[in-house]
Amino acid sequence: MPQSLIKILAHVVFSTKDRFDLIAPEIEPDLFSYISGIVLGNGARLLIGNGTRNHIHLLMSIGHNDVGKLIGDIKRDSSLWIKKQDRKYGKFYWQRGYGAFSIGQSQVPSVSSYIRRQKEHHSSKHLSYEDEFRGLCRKYEVEFDERYCWD
Repeated sequence: MPQSLIKILAHVVFSTKDRFDLIAPEIEPDLFSYISGIVLGNGARLLIGNGTRNHIHLLMSIGHNDVGKLIGDIKRDSSLWIKKQDRKYGKFYWQRGYGAFSIGQSQVPSVSSYIRRQKEHHSSKHLSYEDEFRGLCRKYEVEFDERYCWD
């Protein structure tokens, strides 16, 4: 076969540093648009992005990219971008770590729906980011050490 075709889907989750509520609703559309541009610039595609004031979820088709490099580019570039939007974002940082969970094509509708409902999910159930992240790790059967999850 003369060409290589790759489709790798990932559900990516990370928070603001120390889970500070720094993602203002009025900046979210521009933030996710900017993140989409970063993803596209890396030869990948953002299928959906959403979150709350202290964390985001991204569903991406990452293609041939190195997941760590792609997420590093997203976090670094979007952090620099958001700081330029207003002085109130001067202390904006993402947490150092992240969760990246592989999904199959048949899971795209349910994961997209889950991401789309983030605000509702967290407000109605009073679910913290930490509890949600623990649940995702259990769901995707990822072992983790809480000493290294939160910063």
